[in-house]
Amino acid sequence: MHRHFTVAALAASLLALHMPAARAVEPAPAKEIGVIIGYGVGGGYDAYARLLSRHMGKHLPGEPVFLPQNMPGAGSLKAANYIFSVAPRDGSVMGTFAQQAAVAPLLGDAGYDSRKFSWIGSISGETTVCLTSTKSPIATWDDMLTKDHVFGGEGRGSDVDTMAIALQKLFGTKTKLVTGYPGTSEMFLAVERGEIDGLCGVSLSSVRSRFSQLLDEGKIRIILQAGLEKDPSIDVPNVMDFAKTDEQKRLLAFILGPNVMGRPYAAPPGVPPETLALLRKAFDETVKDPEFLADAAKQKLDVRPITGQRIEQLLDQLYTTPKALLDEVAEISGAAK
Repeated sequence: MHRHFTVAALAASLLALHMPAARAVEPAPAKEIGVIIGYGVGGGYDAYARLLSRHMGKHLPGEPVFLPQNMPGAGSLKAANYIFSVAPRDGSVMGTFAQQAAVAPLLGDAGYDSRKFSWIGSISGETTVCLTSTKSPIATWDDMLTKDHVFGGEGRGSDVDTMAIALQKLFGTKTKLVTGYPGTSEMFLAVERGEIDGLCGVSLSSVRSRFSQLLDEGKIRIILQAGLEKDPSIDVPNVMDFAKTDEQKRLLAFILGPNVMGRPYAAPPGVPPETLALLRKAFDETVKDPEFLADAAKQKLDVRPITGQRIEQLLDQLYTTPKALLDEVAEISGAAK
């Protein structure tokens, strides 16, 4: 018995000498990857997600098919909660949701820890704006301060609601917020119909790409921008220029800080590190792909990529914000319960 085992072992050893060395097994992504979009069809988040879905697969082993799926609700908090708590954690699902949804847990408005998402990247940072219908009497920042007007919103914690409420509470704008719209497409339609005067906190890239016709036809006008720094491509004042007190400056800096991450993409927590590395590598390659860039240019979509690692760093910084300041932001933004 012992001799038989020894001979068999020797034969196996000799056979191994004539076999090629084994290669490290590279993790293979799913054949189909779902892309959850926290807003309805036709808006900026939808346009960017479908653009990415058309190109990212070819940068992954096996070239999986990307399947966009819209999941609007609560200013994209519905999608963020689904990705965090329900979606499979094997790399077969990723998604995009509002930058404000990433800081919502700090304000007591979400049941997840944003640092635990598997952050993949963002196609572009954002400048947000306030705009109104040219039929509306609200044509300037001074008009917002002195004339009653109605702006649209999506739900507590969304970019548009947060900005409208923040301007109202910090500067005393005479804004009445009508919230609950599924997304920007529905709000722009409401602007055209005269149901609302306008909206705040919508991204400049969305206006230029998805609603440029309204600008070209003179149906809407941009009256204010909101960013940590002024965007020189539009000749309207930046809200940071009107911040005079330390409180206004500190609170606006926190509210506008997430603009750096633009429209972020994340997979659920707990995705295997090697799978996340593959997704990040594919994303970084995609946003430099000439075919992707040509497709983005055709749709007038800005491309100023942010890595998943940079988003992680930004969130780590935001999570160190003192609680007293967070309480003020929660009260100002409407996130406080």
